[in-house]
Amino acid sequence: MNWLKQTLWSSIGKKLMMAITGLSFCAFLAGHLAGNLTIYGGKDAFNSYAQHLHSLGPLITLAELILLAFAIIHVVTGLTLFYQNLRARPGRYTVNKRGGGRTIGSATMPYTGLVLLVFIIFHLINFHFVDKSNTTIYQIVSAAFENPLYVITYVLAMIVVALHVSHGFWSAFQTLGANHLKYMSFFMVLSIIFSLVVGFGFGLLPIYLWSLG
Repeated sequence: MNWLKQTLWSSIGKKLMMAITGLSFCAFLAGHLAGNLTIYGGKDAFNSYAQHLHSLGPLITLAELILLAFAIIHVVTGLTLFYQNLRARPGRYTVNKRGGGRTIGSATMPYTGLVLLVFIIFHLINFHFVDKSNTTIYQIVSAAFENPLYVITYVLAMIVVALHVSHGFWSAFQTLGANHLKYMSFFMVLSIIFSLVVGFGFGLLPIYLWSLG
Protein backbone atom coordinates (compact mmCIF):
# COMPACT_ATOMS: atom_id res chain seq x y z
CA MET A 1 0.00 0.00 0.00
CA ASN A 2 2.93 2.30 0.68
CA TRP A 3 4.11 2.09 -2.94
CA LEU A 4 0.59 2.89 -4.13
CA LYS A 5 0.43 5.95 -1.88
CA GLN A 6 3.85 7.15 -3.08
CA THR A 7 2.89 6.58 -6.71
CA LEU A 8 -0.44 8.42 -6.47
CA TRP A 9 1.10 11.31 -4.53
CA SER A 10 3.95 11.76 -6.99
CA SER A 11 3.72 14.44 -9.67
CA ILE A 12 2.86 11.85 -12.32
CA GLY A 13 0.33 10.19 -10.03
CA LYS A 14 -1.45 13.47 -9.37
CA LYS A 15 -1.65 14.22 -13.08
CA LEU A 16 -3.04 10.74 -13.73
CA MET A 17 -5.73 11.27 -11.09
CA MET A 18 -6.59 14.63 -12.65
CA ALA A 19 -6.82 13.00 -16.09
CA ILE A 20 -9.00 10.06 -15.02
CA THR A 21 -11.39 12.14 -12.92
CA GLY A 22 -11.48 14.87 -15.57
CA LEU A 23 -12.44 12.44 -18.34
CA SER A 24 -15.06 10.94 -16.02
CA PHE A 25 -16.62 14.38 -15.63
CA CYS A 26 -16.54 14.84 -19.42
CA ALA A 27 -18.45 11.58 -19.79
CA PHE A 28 -20.91 12.78 -17.14
CA LEU A 29 -21.37 16.09 -18.97
CA ALA A 30 -22.13 14.26 -22.22
CA GLY A 31 -24.72 12.03 -20.54
CA HIS A 32 -26.22 14.90 -18.55
CA LEU A 33 -26.53 17.03 -21.66
CA ALA A 34 -28.19 14.19 -23.59
CA GLY A 35 -30.77 13.90 -20.83
CA ASN A 36 -31.33 17.63 -20.51
CA LEU A 37 -31.97 17.95 -24.24
CA THR A 38 -35.26 16.11 -23.67
CA ILE A 39 -36.54 19.44 -22.40
CA TYR A 40 -37.00 20.45 -26.03
CA GLY A 41 -39.56 17.65 -26.23
CA GLY A 42 -41.72 19.39 -23.65
CA LYS A 43 -42.44 19.02 -19.96
CA ASP A 44 -43.71 15.44 -20.24
CA ALA A 45 -40.54 14.24 -21.97
CA PHE A 46 -38.29 16.00 -19.44
CA ASN A 47 -40.29 14.78 -16.43
CA SER A 48 -40.25 11.25 -17.86
CA TYR A 49 -36.46 11.43 -18.12
CA ALA A 50 -36.19 12.64 -14.51
CA GLN A 51 -38.55 9.90 -13.29
CA HIS A 52 -36.52 7.27 -15.10
CA LEU A 53 -33.37 8.42 -13.30
CA HIS A 54 -35.21 8.46 -9.98
CA SER A 55 -36.44 4.90 -10.57
CA LEU A 56 -32.83 3.68 -10.67
CA GLY A 57 -32.70 4.31 -6.92
CA PRO A 58 -29.49 2.91 -5.35
CA LEU A 59 -27.63 3.04 -8.68
CA ILE A 60 -28.11 6.80 -8.88
CA THR A 61 -27.03 7.17 -5.25
CA LEU A 62 -23.90 5.13 -5.97
CA ALA A 63 -23.15 7.23 -9.08
CA GLU A 64 -23.56 10.43 -7.06
CA LEU A 65 -21.16 9.16 -4.37
CA ILE A 66 -18.58 8.24 -7.02
CA LEU A 67 -18.92 11.67 -8.63
CA LEU A 68 -18.52 13.30 -5.22
CA ALA A 69 -15.37 11.27 -4.54
CA PHE A 70 -13.99 12.14 -7.97
CA ALA A 71 -14.82 15.82 -7.40
CA ILE A 72 -12.91 15.86 -4.10
CA ILE A 73 -9.93 14.12 -5.72
CA HIS A 74 -10.00 16.47 -8.72
CA VAL A 75 -10.25 19.66 -6.66
CA VAL A 76 -7.70 18.70 -3.99
CA THR A 77 -5.22 17.35 -6.54
CA GLY A 78 -5.68 20.35 -8.82
CA LEU A 79 -5.10 22.82 -6.01
CA THR A 80 -2.06 20.86 -4.85
CA LEU A 81 -0.51 20.90 -8.33
CA PHE A 82 -1.30 24.61 -8.68
CA TYR A 83 0.38 25.36 -5.34
CA GLN A 84 3.42 23.26 -6.22
CA ASN A 85 3.76 25.07 -9.55
CA LEU A 86 3.62 28.43 -7.79
CA ARG A 87 6.33 27.36 -5.36
CA ALA A 88 8.50 26.11 -8.20
CA ARG A 89 8.10 29.43 -10.04
CA PRO A 90 7.67 32.10 -7.34
CA GLY A 91 8.59 35.02 -9.57
CA ARG A 92 7.16 36.11 -12.90
CA TYR A 93 9.28 36.44 -15.98
CA THR A 94 10.00 39.93 -17.22
CA VAL A 95 8.61 39.02 -20.63
CA ASN A 96 5.45 36.92 -20.60
CA LYS A 97 5.70 34.86 -23.76
CA ARG A 98 3.01 32.46 -24.86
CA GLY A 99 4.57 29.04 -24.94
CA GLY A 100 3.94 26.58 -27.70
CA GLY A 101 0.42 25.23 -27.42
CA ARG A 102 -0.47 27.57 -24.54
CA THR A 103 -4.06 28.79 -24.75
CA ILE A 104 -6.50 30.82 -22.70
CA GLY A 105 -7.97 27.53 -21.51
CA SER A 106 -4.63 26.19 -20.26
CA ALA A 107 -3.60 29.51 -18.68
CA THR A 108 -6.85 29.85 -16.72
CA MET A 109 -7.44 26.22 -15.68
CA PRO A 110 -7.06 26.76 -11.88
CA TYR A 111 -9.31 29.83 -11.94
CA THR A 112 -12.04 28.40 -14.17
CA GLY A 113 -11.92 25.29 -11.99
CA LEU A 114 -12.64 27.30 -8.84
CA VAL A 115 -15.45 29.19 -10.60
CA LEU A 116 -16.97 25.85 -11.64
CA LEU A 117 -16.75 24.54 -8.08
CA VAL A 118 -18.77 27.52 -6.84
CA PHE A 119 -21.25 27.13 -9.70
CA ILE A 120 -21.74 23.40 -9.05
CA ILE A 121 -22.61 24.13 -5.41
CA PHE A 122 -25.01 26.86 -6.59
CA HIS A 123 -26.53 24.46 -9.13
CA LEU A 124 -27.03 21.66 -6.60
CA ILE A 125 -28.68 24.01 -4.11
CA ASN A 126 -31.12 25.26 -6.75
CA PHE A 127 -32.02 21.98 -8.45
CA HIS A 128 -30.87 18.95 -6.47
CA PHE A 129 -31.47 19.82 -2.82
CA VAL A 130 -34.78 21.64 -3.32
CA ASP A 131 -38.13 20.38 -2.08
CA LYS A 132 -39.53 18.26 -4.93
CA SER A 133 -42.81 17.35 -3.25
CA ASN A 134 -46.00 18.54 -4.96
CA THR A 135 -44.08 19.71 -8.01
CA THR A 136 -42.13 18.39 -11.00
CA ILE A 137 -38.54 18.91 -12.04
CA TYR A 138 -39.74 20.74 -15.15
CA GLN A 139 -41.66 23.24 -13.00
CA ILE A 140 -38.62 23.77 -10.77
CA VAL A 141 -36.29 24.36 -13.72
CA SER A 142 -38.67 26.54 -15.73
CA ALA A 143 -39.52 28.65 -12.66
CA ALA A 144 -35.81 29.22 -11.95
CA PHE A 145 -35.13 30.41 -15.48
CA GLU A 146 -37.96 32.90 -15.46
CA ASN A 147 -35.42 35.07 -13.65
CA PRO A 148 -33.10 36.74 -16.22
CA LEU A 149 -30.31 36.86 -13.62
CA TYR A 150 -30.38 33.07 -13.40
CA VAL A 151 -30.23 32.81 -17.17
CA ILE A 152 -27.23 35.13 -17.38
CA THR A 153 -25.48 33.29 -14.53
CA TYR A 154 -25.91 29.90 -16.18
CA VAL A 155 -24.88 31.11 -19.64
CA LEU A 156 -21.70 32.67 -18.23
CA ALA A 157 -21.01 29.50 -16.25
CA MET A 158 -21.32 27.42 -19.42
CA ILE A 159 -18.77 29.65 -21.14
CA VAL A 160 -16.41 28.90 -18.25
CA VAL A 161 -17.20 25.17 -18.58
CA ALA A 162 -16.38 25.26 -22.30
CA LEU A 163 -13.13 27.10 -21.62
CA HIS A 164 -12.12 24.62 -18.92
CA VAL A 165 -12.99 21.58 -21.01
CA SER A 166 -11.29 22.95 -24.13
CA HIS A 167 -7.93 22.35 -22.48
CA GLY A 168 -8.73 19.67 -19.93
CA PHE A 169 -10.14 17.17 -22.43
CA TRP A 170 -7.09 16.83 -24.69
CA SER A 171 -4.67 17.38 -21.81
CA ALA A 172 -6.12 14.32 -20.07
CA PHE A 173 -5.44 12.16 -23.12
CA GLN A 174 -1.93 13.55 -23.29
CA THR A 175 -1.34 12.61 -19.66
CA LEU A 176 -2.64 9.09 -20.32
CA GLY A 177 -0.05 8.63 -23.06
CA ALA A 178 -1.74 9.75 -26.29
CA ASN A 179 0.92 12.40 -26.82
CA HIS A 180 2.11 11.32 -30.25
CA LEU A 181 1.91 14.08 -32.87
CA LYS A 182 -0.19 11.75 -35.02
CA TYR A 183 -2.92 11.56 -32.37
CA MET A 184 -2.70 14.80 -30.41
CA SER A 185 -3.90 16.97 -33.29
CA PHE A 186 -7.01 14.78 -33.44
CA PHE A 187 -7.63 15.04 -29.69
CA MET A 188 -7.11 18.81 -29.73
CA VAL A 189 -9.71 19.24 -32.49
CA LEU A 190 -12.03 16.83 -30.68
CA SER A 191 -11.52 18.84 -27.49
CA ILE A 192 -12.60 22.07 -29.19
CA ILE A 193 -15.66 20.37 -30.72
CA PHE A 194 -16.62 18.81 -27.39
CA SER A 195 -16.21 22.10 -25.51
CA LEU A 196 -18.42 23.90 -28.05
CA VAL A 197 -21.08 21.18 -27.86
CA VAL A 198 -21.10 21.36 -24.06
CA GLY A 199 -21.05 25.16 -23.96
CA PHE A 200 -23.79 25.72 -26.52
CA GLY A 201 -25.77 22.63 -25.50
CA PHE A 202 -26.12 23.63 -21.86
CA GLY A 203 -25.98 27.39 -22.46
CA LEU A 204 -28.94 27.50 -24.83
CA LEU A 205 -31.25 25.56 -22.49
CA PRO A 206 -31.85 28.40 -19.98
CA ILE A 207 -32.33 30.86 -22.86
CA TYR A 208 -34.91 28.54 -24.42
CA LEU A 209 -36.83 28.12 -21.13
CA TRP A 210 -36.73 31.87 -20.48
CA SER A 211 -38.13 32.52 -23.95
CA LEU A 212 -41.10 30.25 -23.19
CA GLY A 213 -41.96 32.35 -20.15
